[in-house]
Parts: sequence; C-alpha cells; structure tokens
Amino acid sequence: MAVTPANLPRAASALALALATSLFIAGCAGLGPFSGPRPRPATTVPISPPAAVPISPPVVPIAPPPAYPVPEVQTAPAPMEPLPSPTTDTRPTSDTICLVLPLQSPLYGAAAAAVEAGFLAAAGTAGSASRVRVIGHGDDGVLPAFAAAAEAGAAVAVGPLTRDDLKTVLALALARPRTLALNQQEEGAALPNEVYALSLSVDSDAELLARRAYADGMRVMATVTSDAPLQRRFRAAFVAAWERAGGTITRNYRFDPNPDVLSVLRRELAVRAPDAVLLAVDSGNAGLARSFLPPGPVYASSQIADDLTAPMLRDLEGVRYVEIPWLAEPSSVMFASLPHTGSGDPVLDRLYALGLDAFAIAELLAHPIPPDRVEFEGATGHISLTPAHIFVREGRIMLIRGGQAIPYPTP
Repeated sequence: MAVTPANLPRAASALALALATSLFIAGCAGLGPFSGPRPRPATTVPISPPAAVPISPPVVPIAPPPAYPVPEVQTAPAPMEPLPSPTTDTRPTSDTICLVLPLQSPLYGAAAAAVEAGFLAAAGTAGSASRVRVIGHGDDGVLPAFAAAAEAGAAVAVGPLTRDDLKTVLALALARPRTLALNQQEEGAALPNEVYALSLSVDSDAELLARRAYADGMRVMATVTSDAPLQRRFRAAFVAAWERAGGTITRNYRFDPNPDVLSVLRRELAVRAPDAVLLAVDSGNAGLARSFLPPGPVYASSQIADDLTAPMLRDLEGVRYVEIPWLAEPSSVMFASLPHTGSGDPVLDRLYALGLDAFAIAELLAHPIPPDRVEFEGATGHISLTPAHIFVREGRIMLIRGGQAIPYPTP
C-alpha cells in the first residue's frame, strides 16, 4: 500500500555530525565526544531511575504548515511474525512519540537541548506537539528512560543520542518501542528489528566529497590530517570511498603547525604534486595548513569553515567542503515556516537541524506498518532510507570564494 503526503500528517521541515569520535558531529569546544569512555566520578554513586519528566509544553503551531512534505513513502506488506529475540519490542498503545535525550548530562546536556529544541519546533509547526513526550536522563539513566517510554506505550522512541547509550539500550533494554536512534553502531554492525538510525555522521560527508572529487576529474590525492579523532575518522571514510571509486592516495601527511615541518610538507608536495589534497583539520588550523599546500583543488572536512570570519575565509580560497542545507541555505523557502535558533554555534545549529529531521521521520515510523522507502529533502541533507534501516543523508557541497561559502556548481 502506498502512503503519500496526502494521508500522512505533515511533518515539520522534514529535515537534516554523529557525534565526535562516535560519528557525530563536529568537534567543538564545550561539547565532549559522543562516543568513547565517559569521564567517571571519583566514587561510585548508585544510580536511581530519573524522575518522570512531564510532557513538554506544546509549541504554538506556525502557519502555514511546512511546504516540503515527504514526496512519496511506500510501505511493505504486513510482515510475518518476527522470531523471538532476547529483547522485546513493545506494541504501542498510543500515538505518543517519546524523545529520549541526556538532558541532565553535564557533558551532553547542551547538545541534547539543541536536538530537543529542533524536534519540538518541528512538532509545533506540524501541529503535533501534544503527541510528544520528552524523557530526559543523566549520564547513566538511559535504561530507565527507555523503560518509561515502553511503559507509556509509545509508538516510537527517538534516541539515544550518544553511541555508548545506544550500545547500552541495544544490549540491555528489556523492552523498547520502535526506535529511531540518533547515532549509529560501529561500522558493519547490523541494527536489530524495529530499530532505525539517523545521525550527523562525518562518514556520509566524506563519502559524498570523495565521489564529487572523482567526478571533478581528480585521480591522485594526498591527505593532510590532524591528530583529532574526528578528523582521522573523516580521512578514513574519505579514503575508503575514494579507493572504491578508483582513486589513488599517494601519502598521508600528519599535520603539525611547526613551520619547519610545514616547509617539508610544501617541498614534498611540490615534488610529488597530486591532483588535489584532502585537508582534514579543524577550522582553527585550516588557514595555516592551506597556505603550505600547492595550488590546486583542496577538499576539506565539514567543519573547516566553522566560526571563521570573511577575512579568514579568504585564506581558504578554493576549498570545497560539505555543509547541511540548514546552514548552507538558511533563507531557503523550504525552511521558511520553521523558527531559526540564531545560536551562533554551528555545532548546536546542526544538532537543532537533526532534531527537525528526527521529528519528520518519527511521524512516519509511528504508523503501524513503517515505510520501507523514504526519500525527502531535509534540514540535514537529502535523506533516504536503506534496507539496513539507516537514514543516509547527503549535504550540500560548498566552495569558498572571495571570503564567502557558496554552493559548488555541479559538473
């Protein structure tokens, strides 16, 4: 049976980093990584389930409703009864959408609040704020939070946000609703039944950029990479996609701000000139690194332009990178009905956009038979559903020219 926008609730801005080394999200000051071990207190304190969090106050709907509903969604025939599994997927008893986030976490609270703001803005625009229940938790409270969502008979739970919490829920939750995780498992790990994933993974940005570089006629690439885990992950994803496309990597150079080391880099790249260079460094080092690269195309990580002024962007003339549409095209008519945060922090703005898209997808997943095909333009990129239950996204490729970032023209 086909489900189209005409018979689906209109999702707000059906929108669009997977969290620091976890695969998120841009690394940024003030926000810790979204994967890897968390800081632990000096003494162990028994964890008790967090107090129930009341339903967030409804957001006043914004008219008119969003002008970009999902173009087409198709559903599969009713599935056969699934085989028993250690974890019970609960049957919904309501149309409630539970948003499960680490709002009480000292480390991840700001990121969670940005996702919550985007999610509620989308729900309010769609006139569905009354369906949303926000369940906040601390660093070790994700299991009680998911138990609360299951007890509420939620049609879908949105979360967890961090990779560690996702591992915990998939391994230990005794019962869970249909779930839209805002992160993803380790590469190659399959998602369980009734679990979907949407994330701000740098992997998808790297793969898109590799395909574009190959389409631009590049064949031989050198890479310059900092020691930051996010940048190393970005390079690894780019190289894998680049080699699948048929490209060649001559050498990876470790970025070191020492002028003597950079001078050696310049000399070596002049002797063994590649077609282009991949620059995987943070925005704070981008201008310095770019000045030691040879003339020619430079492809860079998604955070290369974060917090840079126009004069600083001039030092990155000709650099190509990937950005989410919410930041690449903020005045697009597609987003006209949605409130903008104006936080001034591109990392939090990307998380806000993740919340916008998460609500649009959650409304689709809340139907008794979830769609098996989804494709739409969202705030985090062009989003499509894979058979592995992962919502992949493609952002916008940008070109820095004359101190401004502009959409990169297609070949």
